Amino acid sequence: MKRYIVQRLLAFIPVVVFVGVFTFSLIHLAPGDPAALLGGQTGTREEIDKIRERLGLDKPMVEQLWIWTKNTLRGDLGESVMSRIPIRELIAQRLPPSLWIGGLAEVFAVMVGVPLGVLAAWKANTWIDRTAMVFAVLAFSVPSFYLAYNLIFLFGVKLQWLPAIGYAPLSAGIGPWIHALILPVVSIGLIIAGLLTRITRATLLEVLREDYVRTARAKGLAEGVVLFRHALKNAFAPILTVIGLGIAGLITGLVVTETVFAIPGIGRLVVDSIQRRDYPVIQGLMLLIALSYMTINLVIDLLYGYIDPRIRY
Repeated sequence: MKRYIVQRLLAFIPVVVFVGVFTFSLIHLAPGDPAALLGGQTGTREEIDKIRERLGLDKPMVEQLWIWTKNTLRGDLGESVMSRIPIRELIAQRLPPSLWIGGLAEVFAVMVGVPLGVLAAWKANTWIDRTAMVFAVLAFSVPSFYLAYNLIFLFGVKLQWLPAIGYAPLSAGIGPWIHALILPVVSIGLIIAGLLTRITRATLLEVLREDYVRTARAKGLAEGVVLFRHALKNAFAPILTVIGLGIAGLITGLVVTETVFAIPGIGRLVVDSIQRRDYPVIQGLMLLIALSYMTINLVIDLLYGYIDPRIRY
C-alpha cells in the first residue's frame, strides 16, 4: 500500500508543475495587452506603464515566472488590481460560504442518491424502480440555474418560507444560516443525487447477479445485510468515482449558483474578477480550482486502494 501511495504522490508532482505554468501563462495568453485592458480607454500611457510595472509585466517572462512561483510557494498570490486587497485575504473571505454550500450539497446528494439507487436496484423493474429513474433523469437533466430560479420563485417568493437570495454566516445564528443554505444546497445537490442514483442502481444490479450474493441469500442472511454489507461494498468503486466527480463539479457549479442566489463566495468572486478583468485574482482562483480538482482526484485514487486491494497491484 505504501508503494501505491508513493506512486500516486509522485505522479501528482508533474501535474502540479504543469498547472502552475499554465496558470501563470493565463495573463499572457489573454488577447491584447493586460495593462492596457486594465487601464481602460481613458488610461494614459503613464498609467498603463505603472500598471505594467505593478504587475511585473515589464520583466522578462522567465523572471516573471520565477518571481510568481517563489511568491506562490510562500502563499503570496499577489493583490487585486482593483481593490488593492491581497488575493489570499479575498479568497479567505469568500471561501466559507462556498465550502458550506459545496460540502452540504455533496452530503445531501449522497444521502439521497445512494439509498435511492440501492432501492431501485432491489426493486428492479417495479414501479419503485421506474419512479426512482424518472427522478434521476429529471434531476440530472434540469440545469442548475433553472432549478434555482424555480426554487426561489416557489419557496422564496410565493410561499416565503425561505430567503430568496443572500447568505447568513454561522455567526448570525444557526437558524438564519440553515435557512439561507437550503435552496442553494438543494439546487446543486439534486443534480449530483440524480447521477448517483443511476450509477448506484446500474452498478448494484451487476453485483446482485454474482454468485457470492446468491450464496449469502441462500445462507439466510437478512436482505439489508446482503444489500449493504456484501453487494454495495463491492459496488462502491464506481460510486466513489461519481462522488469525486460531483465534488469537483461543485467547484464550477458554484459559479452559477452563487450568482443566482447572490452569495459572496468563490464562484461569485470568479465572475466579478472576470468582469473587472482583474488578472491577478483570476490567476489565483484558477490555481486554487485546479489544485482542488487534483487533490480530489488524488484522494479518490488513494481511496480506491483501500476499497479494492487489487488496484494496489
